[in-house]
Amino acid sequence: MKKGLFPEPTIKDISIIYSVLTPKEKEFLEENHNVAKFRKNQIIYQEGESPTGLLCLGAGKAKIFKEGIGGRDQIVRMAKAPGLIGYRALFADEPHIASAVVIDPCTIFEIPKEVIDQLMSTNNHLCMNIINAFASELGFSRYRTVTLTQKHIRGRLAESLMLLRDIYGFEKDNSTLNIYLSREDLANFSNMTTSNAIRTLTNFVKENVIAVDGRIIRILDENQLERISKLG
Repeated sequence: MKKGLFPEPTIKDISIIYSVLTPKEKEFLEENHNVAKFRKNQIIYQEGESPTGLLCLGAGKAKIFKEGIGGRDQIVRMAKAPGLIGYRALFADEPHIASAVVIDPCTIFEIPKEVIDQLMSTNNHLCMNIINAFASELGFSRYRTVTLTQKHIRGRLAESLMLLRDIYGFEKDNSTLNIYLSREDLANFSNMTTSNAIRTLTNFVKENVIAVDGRIIRILDENQLERISKLG
């Protein structure tokens, strides 16, 4: 990829925050934030760390996971730009209860806590946007808690593939998922063992629901995949 083919992200791309600020607040934000770049597989923050600012994902993809018993991870959220990560701990004034790691190279804008606090104290629209983000994530988390404990393996994996489609979309062919996860990550996102994920993917291939080439997954029959997900 040629350097400069795509413009570098800026804090202006974080529309959930920037779009509702006044010109003076925008200037204040532009002068008071930090930028960091992360490579694939780098840790953005770890469970137990205390947040120092609001983390805005300006470019790239990340996964939020919690280490379980025996070192087995549970992926609780897949994130993409533009968006917010790790903000529950910041506003709860608590350490992170999960970790975030880079899937695709990320650009992170960190807004220091005192800066976001000042902006929220004078801007009701920004407060509402943050509340809406909290509410949406809480609703999703509750939904996933139910489905990951009540659905059978086929239903859980089908749902995960549909969620990855909804979050990251397709490549230009309108069938290849625009995210390339290992079998272990797919298993951790679907609350199952890696061997069960591999076996279920193989069955989906045999049924002509999906096609698999390494980490590349193409959805061939969206209606059938959605049916499997709903049947659980």
